[in-house]
Amino acid sequence: MRELFLGQGVAHSILLIALVMGIGIYLGRFKVKGVSLGSTWILFVGILLSHFGLRADPEILHFVKEFGLILFVFSIGLQVGPGFFHSFKSGGVKMNLLAAMNILLAVILTWAISAISGEDLRTMVGVMSGAVTNTPGLGAAQQTFIDVAASAGVDSVQASRAASGLASGYAVAYPIGVIGVILVILLFKAIFKIDPSRELADLQAHEDNSGQARRMHVAVENPAIFGKKLYDILHEFEADFVVSRIMKGNEIIFPTGDTVLNEGDKVLIVTSQEEVDKIRILFGQEVPMHVSDWVEKDHHLVARRVSVTKSSLTGKKLKDLHFRSVYEVSVTRVIRAGVQLVASPDLYIQMGDGLICVGTEEHIDRLAEKVGNSSSSLDKPNLVPIFLGIVVGIIFGSLPIRFPGIPQAIKLGLAGGPLIIAILLGHFGPKYKVTTYTTMSANLMIREIGISLFLAAVGLGAGENFVSSIVNGGYWWILYGALITIVPLSITFLVARALCHLNFYQICGLISGSTTNPPVLAFAQGMYGSDYTSVNYATVYPLSMFLRVLVAQLLILISFA
Repeated sequence: MRELFLGQGVAHSILLIALVMGIGIYLGRFKVKGVSLGSTWILFVGILLSHFGLRADPEILHFVKEFGLILFVFSIGLQVGPGFFHSFKSGGVKMNLLAAMNILLAVILTWAISAISGEDLRTMVGVMSGAVTNTPGLGAAQQTFIDVAASAGVDSVQASRAASGLASGYAVAYPIGVIGVILVILLFKAIFKIDPSRELADLQAHEDNSGQARRMHVAVENPAIFGKKLYDILHEFEADFVVSRIMKGNEIIFPTGDTVLNEGDKVLIVTSQEEVDKIRILFGQEVPMHVSDWVEKDHHLVARRVSVTKSSLTGKKLKDLHFRSVYEVSVTRVIRAGVQLVASPDLYIQMGDGLICVGTEEHIDRLAEKVGNSSSSLDKPNLVPIFLGIVVGIIFGSLPIRFPGIPQAIKLGLAGGPLIIAILLGHFGPKYKVTTYTTMSANLMIREIGISLFLAAVGLGAGENFVSSIVNGGYWWILYGALITIVPLSITFLVARALCHLNFYQICGLISGSTTNPPVLAFAQGMYGSDYTSVNYATVYPLSMFLRVLVAQLLILISFA
């Protein structure tokens, strides 16, 4: 029993890792003014126990850390993949450029502090990762450190111990990373005298759902389409839209390809924001109507959501399923990963998609049988794409990428490679008949297990030298972390508000997403009560995560140059 609790074997290592995770997750339940460090408590518990002599086998810690990191970033990639490329449309480009600016400012400041103070740049990379609460960046930096040290002939275990200095800087700066971002939000909210309720009203009034579904009620006023069949209009004019219903006089008509449009007809259209002007030119001006105006006169038609639960339908285009002609049902929108997409004919569907259908109850029931619509079928996770995707991600992350002026080739590593492959799988999987759907609970389980394993291993590895590092000058890391957190974010907030005129909720999402900071996202949502923050968080998160991982590796390579 003594060996189990005080030794360094496999059983002892697993027991210690599980103990650290259990205590850390329990402490993460407690909040101070609505804010909690969450799973980051695992890191601090690991450091504490390691400092008092409870240590696991270094090789086991190394494996657990890397495997946990892979699970974490891969689950994130699968979740954001379906909506990733949509985030670069319209305002998403501006948001991602601002996020990239914030990241670049943090890198410049990190290098400047190292050059002025004489602090080792490798340690400053750990401080920077903690200051922006980016755990995968820390993992990528440590992996690059170990790879470069190995190429220089250093033993892998010794290199892992040397890389623990990065984790010490990370652990010291992390709390400042959470608190500092919240302080920036509160400070600039006061400086600009921002009224959250007014900001929310403005955002709702001028909401730009670029890439998502938007309803339009238009009157047929264009003589060029008078007397034409709907099929001919759809194929003659280049516009991405779906005609949901047509009102001729007081009668609601379910549209088919042979439906003829006449002057004065009113049409309910579902399209994307960028197609609005084209629709107005093609049909006519919008008319003041509400969805209830259609419902009151439309007693025989209903709108229902059905779920695609047959994996055999993954990779098929909507037009190839003939929902309108065979089932007399119009699919107006497709909901995927929380994003409403226009049900254009060339859209690939996948298992797990939600189809918003318009038709009679009987016809929708027939369509539901076609696509499955069985919630129990979605409970089973699709593990094959996950593990094969991890295989491809590890191979991709191991490929060397050379940049001019940098002697050592860059590798995306065990964080960047799986992340990119997961994003690509999430987006392109349906097109190539790869079912990547997992329930939110399953995805969250994988993610939380991954980050918990990673933080436990990092904490247990860093605890031995943590206190001595702070006593021997590490207290400066607190100041450095605060500067790296607050200065770039303050500049980004000023540019976003004063020059780009972004809404307060957009800026909250931009700041929390560009720092990959879930605790701040939770704070903003809890304090100001809106999901708009999370939408913008998701818009910038994937690119920010990738850039954080990349720049952390670049700084490590520069430190060896």
